[in-house]
Amino acid sequence: MQMSQISAEWLKQQAWQIQKADQATIHGVYVKDLRVNLDGRGDVVELWSTGWPAEDGLVEPKHIYQSATDMGVVKCWHVHQEHTDQFAVTRGKLQVSLVDLREESPTFKHVNTIFLGMNKPRYLRIPSGVMHGWKALSAPETLVVNFQTALYDPSDEFRFEWDTVLKEIWQPVNG
Repeated sequence: MQMSQISAEWLKQQAWQIQKADQATIHGVYVKDLRVNLDGRGDVVELWSTGWPAEDGLVEPKHIYQSATDMGVVKCWHVHQEHTDQFAVTRGKLQVSLVDLREESPTFKHVNTIFLGMNKPRYLRIPSGVMHGWKALSAPETLVVNFQTALYDPSDEFRFEWDTVLKEIWQPVNG
């Protein structure tokens, strides 16, 4: 199925398989714990190294940008037909929710949530065909650096309102 064929109505009709894990459970999604160099002066977190594509199966970025999301804001849903998103949090804490829309995938219709932040610095790779979004969980904002595998192309981005599906997965949940 082409991502351009997915509609909000189709999304609402699906029986999603929600995974309750803070690790990658969707085929092709990859999480890399980032190295933190810490001493008495502060810390340095490595965000990218030229060796990573060969070592970890990451894709050389073609477009790098930083995005800020105010605390409590949910930015989603969107999916790409072609490019892969790869990103890390440089300030704050983020809940990233992923939905596998690839019919040929062994994890088709799986939903996965992963947390990224300065207390747990990680690099996340989201392949094309995996719908995703995030919620900023810390004040005043969360900063995300995205290492996209292609230049921004609006014809490769398919968007849906945040409350189209899966409203119940966003944290925090009290109790």
